[in-house]
Amino acid sequence: MRSAYLIALTLALLPLVAGADEKIPVLQAGNVTYSNITVTTVSATDVYFTYAGGMGNVKLKNLSPELQQHFNFDPKKANEVEKQQAENKLKYHDQLLHQPVVPPPDMTREPASAQEPVWQHNLNRLLKQAGAENKLVLIDFTGSDWSQWCIKFDQEVLGSPKFSAYINQKLIFIRVDFPQHTEQTDDLKRANVGLADHFKIVNYPTCILLDPSGKELGRQVGYLPGGPDIFISELEGFNRK
Repeated sequence: MRSAYLIALTLALLPLVAGADEKIPVLQAGNVTYSNITVTTVSATDVYFTYAGGMGNVKLKNLSPELQQHFNFDPKKANEVEKQQAENKLKYHDQLLHQPVVPPPDMTREPASAQEPVWQHNLNRLLKQAGAENKLVLIDFTGSDWSQWCIKFDQEVLGSPKFSAYINQKLIFIRVDFPQHTEQTDDLKRANVGLADHFKIVNYPTCILLDPSGKELGRQVGYLPGGPDIFISELEGFNRK
């Protein structure tokens, strides 16, 4: 009865056309209920949103038939997209497992030692540069061409003129990307995996702020709404702790 009531209430208050910035009082997916929803993106497979508890996304196939219709859910198209995503993910991991062992690239004309993996060599170089320039290091772990939250964060925050100016003044910025449709060299893939393992990354986007000694000052996991001002304020707060 409670589920039926929530669905009825949701549908009664929904606008006629679904889209970004749509407000929904409650959204139920299976046994999970979200409240105070603001829709940010609707893809062929998922609806992405912010809600009272932060941010989230649910599979359209897990919604009620009425909500699926509201969000123009096409099961055939969704199945094709999910199949392609699974194939791309499998292909990517297969490439990582079977890539040939080659020497690390000479990033600074200072060769890494045999015991120092390329990711550590690159990170040490960045920390050294940060110390010399009296800056901090910001690492952005992202899925730039498939994660809706990463794309949204790039557009609204990281790619904004205001944040670019902040980077130039305060940060050494590095992007650690795990794309599904963009080619990368084997060395870059290996370095990115090493960094992600080292920092125990499980979600994208994740931004980590380091001081020149390598100490982690703080991390932002997931999309942060509010534009560059909010993110800059958070980074400044990390540095004051």
